[in-house]
This record gives sequence, structure tokens and C-alpha cells, in this order.
Amino acid sequence: MRYNLLGKTGVYVSELCLGTMTFGGKGFWEVIGKQGQPVVNDLVKTALDHGINFIDTADVYSTGESEILLGNALRQPGTNRNEIILATKVRERMSDNVNALGLSRLHILQAVDASLKRLQTDHIDLYQIHGFDLLTPLEETMRALEDVVRAGKVRYIGCCNLAAWQVVKANAISDKYGWTKFVSTQNYYAIVGRDIEREIVPVAEDEQLAILPWSPLAGGFLSGKFTKANPKPENSRRSDFDFPPIDKEKAYRLIDEMQTIAETHQCSVATVALAWMLSKKFVTSIIIGAKDKNQLLENIKSTEVQLTAEQVRRLDEASALPVEYPQWMLTYQTTGRAPQATPSER
Repeated sequence: MRYNLLGKTGVYVSELCLGTMTFGGKGFWEVIGKQGQPVVNDLVKTALDHGINFIDTADVYSTGESEILLGNALRQPGTNRNEIILATKVRERMSDNVNALGLSRLHILQAVDASLKRLQTDHIDLYQIHGFDLLTPLEETMRALEDVVRAGKVRYIGCCNLAAWQVVKANAISDKYGWTKFVSTQNYYAIVGRDIEREIVPVAEDEQLAILPWSPLAGGFLSGKFTKANPKPENSRRSDFDFPPIDKEKAYRLIDEMQTIAETHQCSVATVALAWMLSKKFVTSIIIGAKDKNQLLENIKSTEVQLTAEQVRRLDEASALPVEYPQWMLTYQTTGRAPQATPSER
């Protein structure tokens, strides 16, 4: 297991992060996973034993149940809470109350205390907004996040599912007032869904933000179960919950290419998909979910698979995004403007 800095902080996080969306399984979340306490304990212990020090959850997962189960698991004998970077999120609806939603100061201050209680901890290492709130001014949201940091309830803040301009605007507001800025951005990213490379990745690299990809296996589509001949395998979450959206014809061609590479490395298609992502220098930590210990271990195996430069090139080309405006114009206009060597470097 390798470790990367969490953005511009001095904190190291493991290159794989344990995701907890499968914990609980209340209501809508049952189709994603319904792991109870014994399985949750086993998954958390297995992750920690294999060097994962980063765990991500959200208040909305099973309407708080995921945080409760995770909080119990982190109190297992031999588990040192101070060695774990714990992340959770705020924004989504938590009750029928009209204000139990969004990124208002009211909701954030109530939600952070509720998460701390469920997680049985006195602080959250990375507190992330789970999306954008059209009704709440960004100034109000960023000030509320600054206040929970100042109160010692939160160490760092991050964002999820924001457009590049929203990330830049939020951090510019915080920079203007001397408030805490986002150190990370959590986005959907997979070899079959490389959209963030258009604007999110350039912004993250320029702002030195950590990139934390979610659903790296495209909701299980890259698990190895899905093929063109078997588009709806049994016991697969994606067969019941077809999300996130992907170009399936292109994905099937990619799966065939990854299967060839997987046979070379004696591993699964899923392992190859994760290993490809680990080859991207802009990726800080990949959020992986699992329904059982074997699935988690298979995902962890990706840290041991080193794809060759040729294999990465093949996968890059097979999964490449079509070039869109203004990128083709920017590429055209930079012709002849590459940095020139100084006399002393010649």
C-alpha cells in the first residue's frame, strides 16, 4: 500500500479508501448493499490490516445507519482511531423536516453534531459537502464549514460532485476571507467514465486538490461479471440499479481489452481497472466498496499489479474521451509555445 498527500495538507492517506455505501441497507440503499455489524467489522479490520488508513462514509447512507455501523467498528479492540483518516459528508435529506437538507448554516451545524454522535468520535478528519446547493449562497456554506473547523469538530473540508467553476469559486471565497479551503474533490471516475479529465482534473492539479474517485468500477459494471453475452448477471447491484450512466458498447470493448491484460497478470478485470486508475498521478485515493472480505481483498490486489507502459497506453487509447471545444483550440494555439531551454540548459 502506498500513501499520498491529501492535497496541500501534510496528511498522508492510503491510495485505496474504504467506502461504506454498502453498510446498513435501509430503504433505497438496500439494492447497493445491506451489510450488518459482523460483516462491517470484518471489512474494516481487513482494510486496516492491509494498510488502508482512509475510510469514507456519508450521513445519508442508509439514513445514518452506515455511520452508526462504522462508528461501532472503529471501537473494535486493537483499532486506533487516531491512525484513521475518517471522512463523511453533508447535504442530502436526513428526515422529513423541511430544513433537513442542503448546505445552509442551520443544516451543516446540526448535521456535523449528528454525524459525530453516530460515528462515536470527537472529530471528523475530512468533512465534505455532498454536492451543490442552489438555494444557499456559497458564502454561507463556506463560513459554516469554517466554523466547524474552528470549533475543532472538523480537521479539513472537501467537496463532492461539484463543477470545476464551483470548486474554484468556493475556494476563492474562502481565500478572500481567510477561511478554510477545500483540500479535496470527490468525483465519479472510471476507465469507462473519464469526464473529469476535461475540467476537474486541470483545476485540481492547479489548485493542488486531492482527487478521490468514487465508483471506480462503474457501479460494478467492471467487476468482470458483465459481458455483451451476459448484460444482466445475477447477484449484481448494477443489474438492479443501472448507475452511473455509461456508454455500454464502448465499455464492452474495454472489458475485452482488460480481460486480455488480466490474463497476463493472473488477476480479474476489476483489478486491472483499478490498477489502471492507480497509474494516474492525479489520483490521490480510490474509494472502493465491498460486500464481503473476498471482494475487498480482490480490490486491494490492485496495489500489487503493475501495468506495463504499453498496457496503460492501450487502455488509455481504448477509453479516450473525444476531443471537444475548447480543448482542440487550446491545443492548436499552444503550438510553438512550449517552454524553451535557457542558454544554461542547452
